[in-house]
Amino acid sequence: ALVNAAWDLQARRAGKPLWKLLVDLPPRELVAALDFSYVTDVMTPQDAVGLLEERAAGKSAREEDLLRDGFPAYTTSTGWLGYSDEKVRRLCRDAVAEGWTAFKMKVGPSLEENARRAALMREEIGPGRRLMLDANQCWDVPEAIRQVKALAGFDPYWIEEPTSPDDVLGHAAIAQAVAPVGVATGEVCQNRVVFKQLLQARALRFLQVDACRMAGVSEALVVILLAAKFGVPVCPHGGGVGLCEYVQHLSFFDAIALGVGDEGICEYVDHLHEHFLDPCVVRSARYLAPEAPGTSIAMKPESLERYEFPGGAAWRA
Repeated sequence: ALVNAAWDLQARRAGKPLWKLLVDLPPRELVAALDFSYVTDVMTPQDAVGLLEERAAGKSAREEDLLRDGFPAYTTSTGWLGYSDEKVRRLCRDAVAEGWTAFKMKVGPSLEENARRAALMREEIGPGRRLMLDANQCWDVPEAIRQVKALAGFDPYWIEEPTSPDDVLGHAAIAQAVAPVGVATGEVCQNRVVFKQLLQARALRFLQVDACRMAGVSEALVVILLAAKFGVPVCPHGGGVGLCEYVQHLSFFDAIALGVGDEGICEYVDHLHEHFLDPCVVRSARYLAPEAPGTSIAMKPESLERYEFPGGAAWRA
């Protein structure tokens, strides 16, 4: 929280949204603000500066493209566990009509139920759109392999958190066994060292960094640089209050400063944005670049007054 607040203050003083502050910082100045301890066997600060300088070619054009077109997003709001079939169908149809092309579905312990719900969602979104599966760590390694192989017929784009987030070698075994289905993880990865090992072990195909895990934005930037070196697309985790507001800045930095390919995509959950002064804006399944100075996560005073725990009015009542 303190690290992110410091970045927010620096961006406000500069009069820039966080992504723009990061993009405009000279590589040496940006890297000097980051901690590469314990990952220098893979990337030194000098390596990071070199990578940013190498990718600087075309940066202005990429920024123009992102300002015009936005950054691609996927929706998590259609396939939560506990939704009735009717609600899932309605949400999928509404999302397709809004232009969404990538959808995430939660899966659980029951293979039969997972297959039934995957068939329902695939029927609604059609064969040409992406379907991601999210297990939220509910399987052991052998069960993850069994389930993903059985669900492969529904053409899943990735399987997210198939097992314990701490199990680097388990993720590697799953990734090898279920390919070409990609493994995605990282939303609860505890530090840059575990991310380094996941990348070294080729244990993930999509890296899901979080702006509020680890040492906040600072450590997330180190992880994004590591992912760029390994050629792994960063698909930030946005499934929580304010996380979409936060992580959009990481995606815009990644796309502009490092020139990510077509596989980079950012999670979007369509609730609770009304509590923020500068909520993220998603149109036609793409995040629009934030314009207000800072990190976009300042909350409305009335929301804090009502919901701050434990003294807020909602809790006192």
